[in-house]
Order: sequence, then C-alpha cells, then structure tokens
Amino acid sequence: MITAASIFFAVLFSSFMISFQKGVWDRMIENFLSSYFGYIQVQGKSYWEEQSLDYAFTPDEQLKALPKELKGIEGMIPRLESFAMASYENMISGTMVVGIEPKEESKFSGLEKKLVKGQYLQPGDQGLLMAEGLASYLGIDVADTLVLIGQGYHGTNAAGKYPVIGILSFPSPDLNKKMIYITLNEAQTFYGAEQLLTSMVIQLRNNDDFRLIKKQLETKLDTSRFEILQWDEMLPELVDAKKSDSAGNYIFILVLYMIISFGIFGTIMMMTKEREFEFGILTGIGMSRKKLAIVTWLEIVFMGLIGAIAGIVGCIPLVYYFSKHPLNLADYMKEMGEIYAKWGFDPLLPTAFEPGIFLNQALIVFVLTTILAGYAVYKIFRIKPIEAMRK
Repeated sequence: MITAASIFFAVLFSSFMISFQKGVWDRMIENFLSSYFGYIQVQGKSYWEEQSLDYAFTPDEQLKALPKELKGIEGMIPRLESFAMASYENMISGTMVVGIEPKEESKFSGLEKKLVKGQYLQPGDQGLLMAEGLASYLGIDVADTLVLIGQGYHGTNAAGKYPVIGILSFPSPDLNKKMIYITLNEAQTFYGAEQLLTSMVIQLRNNDDFRLIKKQLETKLDTSRFEILQWDEMLPELVDAKKSDSAGNYIFILVLYMIISFGIFGTIMMMTKEREFEFGILTGIGMSRKKLAIVTWLEIVFMGLIGAIAGIVGCIPLVYYFSKHPLNLADYMKEMGEIYAKWGFDPLLPTAFEPGIFLNQALIVFVLTTILAGYAVYKIFRIKPIEAMRK
C-alpha cells in the first residue's frame, strides 16, 4: 500500500503540473497568434527574411481556391505590409502600414473591438486607423490629416495624405507605438503594388491541425514562388520563452521523481530484508533463484502498475475539471488579472486535457519502479540460504 500510494501521488502531481503548464502556454499562444500573426502565413519567397515589398506576390487562382480544396481552412486574410514615415505638423515617426480587408481582418483578429475613438474602416474608405500611442506621440486626433512617406514597390516613391478616421488601442506597447491600418486597395495604390500582397494569413477550423495544413499547402502551392511559415518559424523567441519555462518545471518534476524513487526504494529494501528468511528456505529446498527473482520482480511490478493506473484514474477528473473551469486570476489576485487584461490576455489558467500527458507520466514512474525492483533481484542471487534462515 505504501509503494502503490507513493506511485499514485507521483503520477497525480506530475501529470497535473505538466497539463497545467501546457494549458496555460497553449492559451497564451492562442491569444497572441489570434491577435495578428495566425498559425500559418503564406508569403512571397524570401519576404520574411528581407521584409521588402520587392518580394510581394500576386495571389493566383490556385491560392484563392485553397479554402474549397482543403477542409481544414476556414478562410484567408490578405495583407500588404510595409514601413513608412508618418508626419503631422512638426512631429515625425516610423510606422508599420498594413493594408487590410476591413471585415475579414476584424473577423480574424477582432481589430474593430480595439477601436477607442472614431469609426472603423469600411471598404472604399480613403482614411486610416492608427494606434493610440502613435497618435499621442504625434499629437494627432480623429479628423486630422496624416502624411505618409515611404518607399514603394521596386524602389518607387510612396507618398500620400490620409485623414485619421479612428484610433485603436493595442495591449502591446510595441504595436501601440507604430501600427497604421488602411484598406488593401489604398495600400496597393500608395506603394505602387497593384494586385500584390506580402502575406496571406490562413485561418484554420482547428488550430491544432496547423502542422498538417502546412504539409498540405506545400503540396498544393508552388514553393518556388510561395513560402509557407508556421507560427514557431515566425516567432522563435516565443518558442524559446516556452522552452525556458518548461525547463524550470521539468527540474521541479525531476526532484519529485527523485524523492518518490527514494520512497519506493525504501519500501522495496524493507520488504526484501523482512523476507530474507522466506527466500533462504525457498532456495534451501531447491527453488531456482531465477524463478524466485522473476516472481519477486513481478510482484513489485504489479504494485507499480496498480499505483500508476490509480494515478491516471485519479488525475483524469481533476485535469478535466480545470480544463472546463479554468482558474481565474481575477478572482484571487485582482492586480494580476488587470495585468493580463492590459496585455490583451484573459486571466484564465486552464489545464490541457491530453491523454499523452497522463500516459507519459505513468510510464516514467512505472519504469522507475521496475528498475528499482532490480535491488530485490540482486539480493536473491546473492543470498546464502543457511545464513538467511539463521537470521
């Protein structure tokens, strides 16, 4: 019972910790990607490395037909992105100008919900939306006119005057200092890039299928013209942050495994010592040491199996409950909830309900138990029947 209980709690705690950490990161990444980048983007070849309009592409019929051909794709959001200098009176600032289809963009990233003043872009509008921090720096407001100057397609000059029709508020300070949105047609005219796009964000029906969809896209599209990038290729720093956090958690779990291993080893050593007389008699009357060792090893393995299965059964309802009813930081720490909201993330901490997590942790603990059972096997092969029976 002691051995099985040790294994039970080891599986329970390790599985819950792993599922909790994975659930929190998955939700954070989903919130971040759904606000702008998406899980997959189709871009012109070499655009991501160069960030130049010279690598823009013309969407062909094959690209436009993808939502009909691949069931996993819900829609595609076209963009034309480049840099420009924004000027108002005596102030000037570098900006990111993004040409969008207003309705499609808002449906994907919730851009319209970020509007804090003025009105949202409509198809055919010749004005622009700008980030709140950028507007404050330039001292500009709704109905004022902003001058944009930049470099267009193939080195052409890009210049234009646009009225500010709305101001957006972004949780990220970086986005809040530089973002400007205009309609896609206006962006193509401004940069002299008629019918061109720099990226097409692929909106998925199930975000977990992004690797599968990427492989399907690579077979459907001309990879000499297009580059298909998934989120971890576009944002390696986010992947590194997740790995760093996971490394700390795995160290904690390693310490937990070590503690549990000593507990299990202690019970196995105690059991072996208490049964030396029994082992001595059995070997003394002619029982094969090999058979005795196998029976003893199987006995310990079954104890480990019982503890591992009990740990899985005990962890499943716990993890499932918190996957459906995540912890809300705002209910426990109001300040922390406000910080999450400020950065555009909901303060919910769910668990990831994935069978692989339970099975992996149970398997690790089970393997540890079977290895530690080798001590009993070793003692059986070294036992001297006469001395064991005298003790």
